[in-house]
Amino acid sequence: MNNIAKLLVLVFILQVTSCDQMETQIQTQTIPLKLWYNQPATDWQSEALPIGNGYMGTMFYGGVEKEQIQFAEGTLWSGGPGSGDEYNYGIKKNAWKHLTEVRGLLDAGKMDEAHDLANKELTGTMYKAKDSKSSFGNYGAQQTMGDFFIEVHHEGRVSDYVRELDIENAQGHVKYKIDDTNFSRTYFASYPEKTMVYHFEADLATDYSINFETPHKRNRESLNKSIYSFQGEVADNGMQFETCLKLETDGEVNFQNGKIEVKGAVYLNMYHVASTDYINKYPEYKGNDYQAENKKILDNLNGKSYNDLLVSHLKDYKTLYDRVEFELVAKVNDSIPTNIRLEQYADGNEDLGLEELYFQFGRYMMISSSRPGTMPMNLQGKWNNSTNPAWACDYHMNINQQMLYWPTEITNLSECHTPLFDYMETLVEPGRISAKEFYNTRGWVVNTMNNPFGYTSPGWKFPWGAFPGGAAWLCQHLWEHYEFTQDKQYLKQTAYPIMKEAALFWIDYLIEDEKGNLVSYPSYSPEHGGISRGASMDHQIAWDLLNNCITASEVLAIDQSFRKDALRLRDKISPPTIGSWGQLQEWKEDVDNPESKHRHVSHLFAVYPGKQITVEKTPKLAGAAKVSLNARGDDGTGWSLAWKVNFWARFKDGNRAYKLFRRLLFPATVKGERLMGQGSGTFSNLFCAHPPFQLDGNMGGTAGMAELLLQSHTGTLDLLPALPSAWQDGKIKGLKARGGYEVTMQWKDGKLFTAAIKAQNSGNCRVRYGNFDNTKQLDKGEIWSIVF
Repeated sequence: MNNIAKLLVLVFILQVTSCDQMETQIQTQTIPLKLWYNQPATDWQSEALPIGNGYMGTMFYGGVEKEQIQFAEGTLWSGGPGSGDEYNYGIKKNAWKHLTEVRGLLDAGKMDEAHDLANKELTGTMYKAKDSKSSFGNYGAQQTMGDFFIEVHHEGRVSDYVRELDIENAQGHVKYKIDDTNFSRTYFASYPEKTMVYHFEADLATDYSINFETPHKRNRESLNKSIYSFQGEVADNGMQFETCLKLETDGEVNFQNGKIEVKGAVYLNMYHVASTDYINKYPEYKGNDYQAENKKILDNLNGKSYNDLLVSHLKDYKTLYDRVEFELVAKVNDSIPTNIRLEQYADGNEDLGLEELYFQFGRYMMISSSRPGTMPMNLQGKWNNSTNPAWACDYHMNINQQMLYWPTEITNLSECHTPLFDYMETLVEPGRISAKEFYNTRGWVVNTMNNPFGYTSPGWKFPWGAFPGGAAWLCQHLWEHYEFTQDKQYLKQTAYPIMKEAALFWIDYLIEDEKGNLVSYPSYSPEHGGISRGASMDHQIAWDLLNNCITASEVLAIDQSFRKDALRLRDKISPPTIGSWGQLQEWKEDVDNPESKHRHVSHLFAVYPGKQITVEKTPKLAGAAKVSLNARGDDGTGWSLAWKVNFWARFKDGNRAYKLFRRLLFPATVKGERLMGQGSGTFSNLFCAHPPFQLDGNMGGTAGMAELLLQSHTGTLDLLPALPSAWQDGKIKGLKARGGYEVTMQWKDGKLFTAAIKAQNSGNCRVRYGNFDNTKQLDKGEIWSIVF
């Protein structure tokens, strides 16, 4: 909010307190939002703490004698064009010629034969790359860049140790004493300066030894005028990179035997940058002058002090973070280390402060890993310590990539959405080739697995590799950004052209069945069941995309002919169907197994994040969706649990959603035994233990918490539509709603008593809460204050 808006809200609150509602005002107590621990981290995945500036992600351990700072840069990948002539973006020329035979086998009921043929002829290609350390061959994998190790030369008794991550200010801290001497470190990631900052300080002059370790080829290493430079390359594709440290200290700096030696320093500042030769441009993806880029960043730091950078960082970060405040009335128990809080929470203790922390931690991770001009978040955001990470640490398009960005709009971080849109634009050209060669259609597609080298083909094995709905699902994010911002220029210039071209694929691919419905086949329901003549998720996503294109063309007053065709085709798509045991069918055929507990519940896309099925407008289908969801049960891995939280929020069942939310926060390791034998739940550093670790669980959980408090997908602002009983008293400021509204609410004893709706655009605003259902014309900047 700007200062004027804050003043208006303050006036509104003062008006409320002067009326008969005064005695019901909530006395909330601000709880510092910090993750903190009384010992150093020993494990990267579950204990180290993350900072990031969108370009890079750093994890710090907080070791006393030796600090470890592990980092990754978003463009550093193995595989791709540089890995050899065999890399061809996964394309199989004329693979589509086998579609007719696959469809014939499906029509004849020969499902196994159809699958075998599709698995042989319609999959994308992947080859083992020379010198590759990746399980994914020339498809590649996101790469760690390496680790800085900082030895601190001191001896004595350690006391008063604290390691923390302050998410309100996006700073990491390590503090301790050696005998009576204070030592402290502060870490932050500056987006404006494109720099990671590490500050070491002590009461007495201290010696440090710093060395860099990397799994990649070492080309050149030097220290010149207090700037350390390491230039290397990824073995299998020759991707060039450089990382630099600019050292600022009152001590003496030398470089010998591969180590930076700092003698007699009361303070030591390290300004850390990294860059690669990657450019996200098909087909070469190469050509960035990474050394010049690093030099420019470091030159820009000249004349700026550590405090200057800190002030710039705080101004930038808090402009985004401070938009949303979430408070639940609770006793303050932040004196307990975060890992212990999680264990006590798992034992059934109430800890609303931990839930607030989790919500804002999700927003923190979003701001730290997705900023304009950066690569989009991958499966682990921007944090990766491996050359062979799980699932290649890639862009998984059959829910995971989309879930990563679910909280952006509703939690008032629209700017953080733009890296995904920029990335989508670069997928259109290679996606056209995949659409033509595998499906013989117009438009563009992306399937389950996607790397930054134009791999939009199906994966190299079915069923998991087949998901041509990835592009259409991504396009929902383009439309959602418009819905929340009402930015018509963006809709016209960016969103609509990409959406329309994705729609062309489905217009060509859908085939009329014996009932006159349009179906997607062959198709697979991610990642469950076998080949089919129509997976419901495909139909729901195609319906959603066409529906959004229709509305977008109406808003822009263009493409009347296309809109007419899209409307006709949308209404012929095979509709959601209720099956023999009251379930929402996952496939065109009524073959759902009521005993299946599979983590994917793909056929409920139309409930969330879609809006084809709603409690208000399609109650029978919503009831069938509940039957399906109940049958799948309340277990699941991290992102699956988060998705179920959002489903139950849309069903207006806050207590069921809250039960699953608590399950999402269950400690991944309890008394040495890993939950479910897999580690699913939440690690002590609040990373979602998918397993092994994926950020989509965090992001989906954050989105689900917001969905419990505010929904707007039906065109109405539903206030507290699914408030859990556990959240009896609280307030939320700054959530966003579709239509361009910013919402502030306070509630007590489970009842809403004040709300303020600020319009960012002029228009009719409909608000619903309980028996209250009113519509008001609002001008841009106007605040609608409501007392219930």
